[in-house]
Amino acid sequence: MRDDKQRRSTILPLLALTCSRDSTEALQYNEASIECTFIEGRILRTLFLIGTGGFIGSILRYLVSGYAQQLSKSIQFPFGTLAVNILGCALVGFLAELADQRGVITGETRAFLIVGILGGFTTFSAFGNETMNLLRDGELWLACGNIIGHTVLGLGAVWLGYSTAYLLWK
Repeated sequence: MRDDKQRRSTILPLLALTCSRDSTEALQYNEASIECTFIEGRILRTLFLIGTGGFIGSILRYLVSGYAQQLSKSIQFPFGTLAVNILGCALVGFLAELADQRGVITGETRAFLIVGILGGFTTFSAFGNETMNLLRDGELWLACGNIIGHTVLGLGAVWLGYSTAYLLWK
C-alpha cells in the first residue's frame, strides 16, 4: 500500500499543495493530518456534488431539449438547444444573484446547482453569466471580446473538428 504522502499527492494537484506533509511529519503533527484529511474530504465531497449535478443536468438537457424540439415541430432550426440555453442562462442569473449578491447559497450548493446541474444542462449559461459579470464590472471591451471570442472561436473549433474528422476518416 502507498504511504500517506504518495496517496494524497495522487488525488488532486490542489490536494498535493494543501497536504504536502510527509507521513512522519503528519504523525508528529496530528492536527495537520486531521486538517489535510478535512480539506481532502471537503474537496472530494464538492467534486462528488459537481459530478452528480452534471449527471442530473445532462439528463435534463436531453429531456427538455427533446420536448422543446418536439413542441416546435421544426426539423430545420434547433429550438430545443435554444430553449435549453435560454433557460440555463435565466437559471444561472437567478442562482448567481442569490449566491453572489445575497449570500443565500452555500459554496457546496452553488457547486451542485451552478457548476454541476447547470454545467451539465448548458455551458452557454456559464458564458452568459461571465459576460454579465464583465458588463456589471464595467468591462465593456472584455465583455465584447468574450462574446466575439466565444462565437468566432467556438464556430471555428466546430469547423476544425468536423474537418479533422473528415480528413481522418475519408
